[in-house]
Amino acid sequence: MLRLELPTDPRWVDVAKKSIEEILVDHAYCEQKAASSCISLIVKFPDLEKLVEVLSPVVAEEWEHFQRVLAQLKKRGLPLGKPRKDAYVAELMQFVKKGGSRMEHLTEHLLMNALIEARSCERFKLLWKNLEDEELKEFYYELMVSEAGHYVNFIDLAKTYYPEEKVEKRWKEWLTYEREIIGNLEIRGDRMH
Repeated sequence: MLRLELPTDPRWVDVAKKSIEEILVDHAYCEQKAASSCISLIVKFPDLEKLVEVLSPVVAEEWEHFQRVLAQLKKRGLPLGKPRKDAYVAELMQFVKKGGSRMEHLTEHLLMNALIEARSCERFKLLWKNLEDEELKEFYYELMVSEAGHYVNFIDLAKTYYPEEKVEKRWKEWLTYEREIIGNLEIRGDRMH
């Protein structure tokens, strides 16, 4: 369903399990950025009724996820700490086409968000299947399901506002580019991506 071309290196989950506190901090900021990204799209495209209707609840869900990750940190006596640079997202942003029509611009951002949600979903699945902490396993299962829904939302919105065949063509390009990023990124247990 996610169509990712390269699965996460299995070593990532082993490293992540050893530094779950760091993963939680990074995860909190990922959720915050996801909510901000949806808000930004709503602000830039307030005239697109379906986009506003679909993304408004996503904003609420992502913010709720942020609060739930904060609760997991608090439970462990850990502070939120400072945000970290997300090399994965920085690389994806390099692939966003500049210029073009307003709908092309929107499509680029919807597809980038879909890819981030897809990779997050895949990583949440790894955590769900491999963590020993039952509470965190359940937590990551719930978030995996939610991120899969968000991924579908972004793809569907792209196809709503731009021709489906062009969305599919560009989506394949995004997937190929993302495969290269994942293949070249250092495996870090303190980063969600």
